[in-house]
Parts: sequence; structure tokens; C-alpha cells
Amino acid sequence: MKKESKTKKTTTTQSDKTNKSANPLFNIKFLFLILVVIAGIALTIGLFSYLFTGVEDQSNLDALGDRTAAVANTTGKIGAYFGHLLIYSGFGVSALFLCKILIHAGIYGLFGINRTRIKNVIFWDLTSMVLLSLTLGFLGSKNLILGGIVGYEMNLYFVDYIGTVGTILLIIFLVIVFIVFRFKPSPEKIKANLESIKNSVNKTIEKSKKEITDFNIDTPESVPTKSPENSTPVKEEHTDNLEKLITDNLIIENATETQSQPESQGETAPKHSFTMDPKAVKPTIEHSSELSLKNKKQEEDSFEGMILDTPNDNFVIEAAKDEEVLEENLAAKLVQDFGEFDPTLELSKYQFPSIDILKEYGNSGITIDQEELEENKNNIVETLKNYKIDIAQIKATVGPTVTLYEIIPEAGVRISKIKNLEDDIALSLAALGIRIIAPIPGRGTIGIEVPNTKPSIVSMKSVIASPKFQNAEMELPVALGKTISNETFVVDLAKMPHLLMAGATGQGKSVGLNALLTSLLYKKHPAEVKFVLVDPKKVELTLFNKIERHYLAKLPDSEDAIITDNTKVINTLNSLCIEMDNRYSLLKDAMVRNIKEYNEKFKQRKLNPEQGHRFLPYIVLVIDEFADLIMTAGKEVETPIARLAQLARAIGIHLIIATQRPSVNVITGIIKANFPARVAFRVTSKIDSRTILDGQGADQLIGRGDMLYTQGNDLVRVQCAFVDTPEVEKLTEYIGSQKAYPSAYLLPEYVGEDGGASNLDVDISERDALFKQAAEVIVIAQQGSASLLQRKLKLGYNRAGRLIDQLEAAGIVGPFEGSKARSVLIPDILALEQFFRAEEENM
Repeated sequence: MKKESKTKKTTTTQSDKTNKSANPLFNIKFLFLILVVIAGIALTIGLFSYLFTGVEDQSNLDALGDRTAAVANTTGKIGAYFGHLLIYSGFGVSALFLCKILIHAGIYGLFGINRTRIKNVIFWDLTSMVLLSLTLGFLGSKNLILGGIVGYEMNLYFVDYIGTVGTILLIIFLVIVFIVFRFKPSPEKIKANLESIKNSVNKTIEKSKKEITDFNIDTPESVPTKSPENSTPVKEEHTDNLEKLITDNLIIENATETQSQPESQGETAPKHSFTMDPKAVKPTIEHSSELSLKNKKQEEDSFEGMILDTPNDNFVIEAAKDEEVLEENLAAKLVQDFGEFDPTLELSKYQFPSIDILKEYGNSGITIDQEELEENKNNIVETLKNYKIDIAQIKATVGPTVTLYEIIPEAGVRISKIKNLEDDIALSLAALGIRIIAPIPGRGTIGIEVPNTKPSIVSMKSVIASPKFQNAEMELPVALGKTISNETFVVDLAKMPHLLMAGATGQGKSVGLNALLTSLLYKKHPAEVKFVLVDPKKVELTLFNKIERHYLAKLPDSEDAIITDNTKVINTLNSLCIEMDNRYSLLKDAMVRNIKEYNEKFKQRKLNPEQGHRFLPYIVLVIDEFADLIMTAGKEVETPIARLAQLARAIGIHLIIATQRPSVNVITGIIKANFPARVAFRVTSKIDSRTILDGQGADQLIGRGDMLYTQGNDLVRVQCAFVDTPEVEKLTEYIGSQKAYPSAYLLPEYVGEDGGASNLDVDISERDALFKQAAEVIVIAQQGSASLLQRKLKLGYNRAGRLIDQLEAAGIVGPFEGSKARSVLIPDILALEQFFRAEEENM
């Protein structure tokens, strides 16, 4: 079977090559690239020839159509024309960079080199051409061939405006900028290079000194002449040393000679010579001592790879060599050659949706009713005066749906006294419900929020188009709506890091979820964020099916990306836990702390994809109607959600949970502890408000998107942006009509404890997915027990027991024998392979 698959692969590759070579478009592209290379070479020859023959050929440039006109350029009239066009009328000598660009582009295209590298080469060559033309135009202003007319004119322009000295300084600055961005030097690199040069010079000097010293020792002729008084002790000491060496059975081949004394003294130093019998037997060395006149460096060089001449020839001594040191950072070189990794490259032509897709409502914007404001102000002042509370100052801030009246009471008035008058003020204003903030944090005033009689609609278009959202430098910016002061309220989902959304039915939760998703669709590329959508009602999030292959994530065996079945929700949540663990392993290997640092390191090509590293998109889990999941699944849902809420924020998995029943058994203590960011729409009781916000306020909202937001500190009242279903439909259609990924983002596969055969059955198609692996474990260990499968395959007891039952039905293990382990009926792995092969043949 393996041989057949290999032969199939070879035949398919050969057929692919033949088809590729037979493709006429491929042949045309190949010939065109060769033509580009040849054109680059011809242009190089022509430009070089123009440098020497340009003056001579200038008079014949107008006679190119005349065949009798002669030119001196090596490449003829065409070469003379392009030389004059590119060198004289163009960039001068630096026009040769255009030849380099042509040759590089052709060669890179022939060998299939990355386009990013070609772009880098073209960019830096063009920059070098312009900079060199400017420099040569300044230095050789009298010779237009050096810098060309372009360089000459640029210098005239700069000299006219900033003078000659300013032009020199500008050229120096541009050269420095080019060096910095092209070669990326750093003070550390320069310092290290200077130190290495200094060390090499010092080593050279020390080596020369040692060689001079060794030369003086090894050549007796260089020893200075001694006086007769000093020569005697030297000769005696030398004689004693030689006698000692002879007694130690060492052979001295070169006898030391002393120089003769000056003839003026009439004395000569006697010579000592020692002759040994060449036929003498080589003596045995018992206590050897070497007299080496070599320097230390020479001894080390001669010792490398030396084999000692000892009776035991198996004893070999080899000198270990130092490892090579790479002076250049490989990651920096990859970035320089190919640029930083771009996660959006696969969908590089993706177009973000236009703001015009969203609808602008006619009554959007704040309408100020002066009479209403004056009447409310008088009612508030009169009501407080009835309770002997004087006001020093009052100020009104009109919002889309609520007006904030800030009052400063007179000295001596207790704040609690005003706070207790909430119902009385509401009665005097005849308002739907007011909310007193006593005091407003950071302002030193008391706030009274009064609903407007004619509330305004906050459109999603006005929120998305606001500069605060467009210029937001956040990882996951979310525009929720507008505050009382009519400012766009933008928060970062990555900083929350999870969001709990609750409120009564029909108060705006679904619109709030749509606003969250719309914000992310307008700000993030499909490669940067993925959504896992859970919709038990099956109708709220179905519109996002159109962007499945762009933005959605799902399980490998799932047909629909939007999850509506509660059993699949459990598998999805556990799959996200596996994804979380896998991501933490990647962060550990990369030695970073969060997803932002990891992706930055991956973009800089410091992480190897062959070692499992990849770009990690953010994953946003959206669960609508969380109460229904808790009722049907309970702990099976709460446990993985609690794990994700506690651990997943660092690796880019964020949760958004919405429910219409904010009771204690739904929003449990574990959920509340890990969801510091809360959004509360209108609820019917103060108990529900305390469950969501840990305080009152949600029961005093007016509905229709009026909400309170908190992130563990103060409450902010926001009017949620309204995005209608037709707007979402247009948005998803626009995104879905563009080029997408081959499939949705696949989460890791998760097989539950009951994944596999549901009961003891001989049918092969209903066996557990780990049946063969379990059989191998049992046969290798020759022990049939469920506990062994639990340990080796990391399974639960129920699944391991079912696997044992299936192995018994297949005839691999024997029946149950009480406390003893089951007997294994197949002796070894070879017999097990034959067993499986026979089963396949019988199918």
C-alpha cells in the first residue's frame, strides 16, 4: 500500500511538472523574464558605453531614423538614446541602478523568490539612485554626466533656498538617514566592531612581539657578545645543562655554539660539541621532560589533532574547537530581506465596510427644549426648598435620552438628605424615573438624571464615524453608544477582559450585541479576530452566517458556524479550553506573557513556524440567552466558562455573555467574580439590579437601549447605539461577497467522555475513535484493564470502560474475571495488525 501511494505521488508530481511546462502562459512568462534580464544587461552595456562616447554621439541623437548616421556607442543608436535619456537628461551615473533593478527583477522572477524581497530591492535601489544623483550633482555641477540634469536641478533648488552650506548639511543628513534605515546600525554594534578591531590589532602586536622573542631564543647568532669575564659562567652553566640532558637519555641534535669574541681582544670562545653514536639503541624515557623553545600559540596549534605515540594506540587526544559565532541576528536579517510578517497578506485585498452602509436616522442628534429644561429646573429647586434645602448653583447637561442636572447645595446640607428625596423629586417632575448620583465622582456636585420627554436615537453610523472610535488605539475597540454629555463611549474589550450583559426582555440586549460585533467588524481585519457565536434562540445571530469564512470559528466536524444546540455548546467550550492550553504552551516556548507580545515577536520573525508557532487571532465568544444553557447543561457549561474567564484573557480569548434573567442561580458568584465589566439594561426590580451591578440603578432606567456600564468602579450611563437588522444584513453581505478563507477558523477537536460507541456493539462503524490506539496499549502491556487506558490515554472512567467492552466484543481481551485483569487474547503487535487487516478485508 505504501509503495503504491509513493508511486502515485511521484506520478502526480511528474504530471504536474509536465502540465506546468506545457502551459503556454508559463512559457510566455518564462520568456518574458529572460527578455527582462537580457534587456537589463544590454542597458548596462549601453550606459557604460555612453559614459565614454556620450559627447561624441550627442550630435547624432536627432538622426536616429537615418540608417547612415553612425554612433560610437557599443549598443548602437538605441544605447546612445537611452544613455542620453537616463544619464544626461536623467539621474547621471546613478541611472545604472535601473539596470540592476531590471536584472534583479528578472532573476527573482525566474527563481520564484518572494515578491516582498523584490519590492525591498527596488525600493532601496531607487532611493540610492536619487540620493547618489543629488550628491554627484552637487560635487560635479560642471559635469552633467555625473549627477544628470535631475541632480543638477535639485541642487540648484536647494542652493537657492538654503544656500550651499545648508545643501551640504542636507545631503549629509539624508546619507545618515539612508544608512540608518538601510543597514540599521546601532551604538552597540559600532562599539562591538571597534572593540573587535582593537583586540585584533593588540593580538597582532603581541604575536609580532612573541615572534621576535622566539627568534632571539632560537638563533644563537643573535645573542650579544659577552666579555671574557662573563663568558665562563655561561659556558659552565650550559655544560651542566647538557650533561644533565645526556644523563636523562635525551638526544640533542643541534649543539649550541657561542659567538667568537672580537678579534681586537685576541681571544675566541671555545666551542662545545657533543657527538652521539647514530647506531646507538634508542633509550627508554622514564622521567621525560621536554625543553620547548616554541611560544605558547605554536604549541597549541601543533597540539590540535595530535595522536600520542604511546603503547596504547587507542588513546587519542583531540582538541575541541570553538563553535562559530554568528555576528548577524537571523531574525533581523529575515525582516530585512522579507519584511515583517503580515497576517493580513492572505486577504490583502480585503476592503473594510464603508460607513455609508449604516443608516442615519432623521431624529438622531440632540434637540434642546428650553422650556422643558426651565420647568424641570424650577420643579427641582422648589421641591428641595420645601424640605428646607437651598441650592447655590444648578447646571443642566442635555444628553440623547437623559438630561443631567448638577446641583451644588448650600453649606451645611447633608447629601443623604437629598438622596432620600428621590421619589419626591420624581413626583414633582412627573418623570418616568429619575436617578440621583450623590455625589458625582470627581466633580463635587450632586447629579439628578431626568429622562427627556422626546428622546433622540443614537445611530450606529454616528458612533462609528466619530473620531474617538476611528482614532482609537485599542486592541479590540467597542463603541457602545453615547454618554449623557453626548460623547461617544468607546471601551477596549481586551482590557475588560470579559463582559456580562443583562436586562429584562425587550430592553436592548440583542441590539447591544449587534453593536459590539459591528464595532469589531469595522475595526479589525478577518485575520486579527474570530467570533464564536452561541445562539440558543436560533434567530438573533443568524445574519452573521454570511461572514463564516471571514470572521467565524467553529469545531472541525460542525456544519454550522453559529451554535444553536446545547450539546455542541459544551464541546465548543471545552474546545476553547484546549485552544487556551495550546496557546499558553506557545507563549511559554516564546517566553512572553500575553498575546500582544507573542504576535509582535512572531511578526518580527523571531518565532519559527516549523516549531508550531503561528499568528494568534483574538477569539471573542458571544453567548446569547445564557440562562437557557445553565438550565439545560448546568455545571457542564459553567465549569469551562469559569476556566476561560479566569485564564483566557492573556491569550486573547474574551467572553461576552448576555442573559434576560439576572438571578443568582444564573449569574453565580464564580461568573460575577471573573466578569468585572458589566452592562445592565433596564430590569424590573432592585434585586436584579444588585445581582448585575452590585448596587441599585438598573431598575431606574427608561429602556430602549438606556443602560449602565461599569468596569469595577463607577457607573456610566450610556444610550446604546441602535443598529437595525437591515443594517446588519447589508454589512454582512458586503463582507461575505469578498474573497474569503477556504473555511472558517477551526478550533481544536474535542471528544467528550461519551464520544465513541454508545453501547457494546460489534459494528466497526460505531467503535470509539480511540479503539485502535487502546488496542495497541492493551496488547503491548498484555494487561486488559480500564485503569490502564485511563492512565495511558488520559480518559475518564466511563469512556475507558466502554473501550474495554468494545475490545471484548472484538475478541482482543477476554471476559470480566472479578478483581483480576482481563486476559489479552492477541500476543503481540504483529498479530494485532493482521487482525485489523483481516477486519478491513471482511468489510
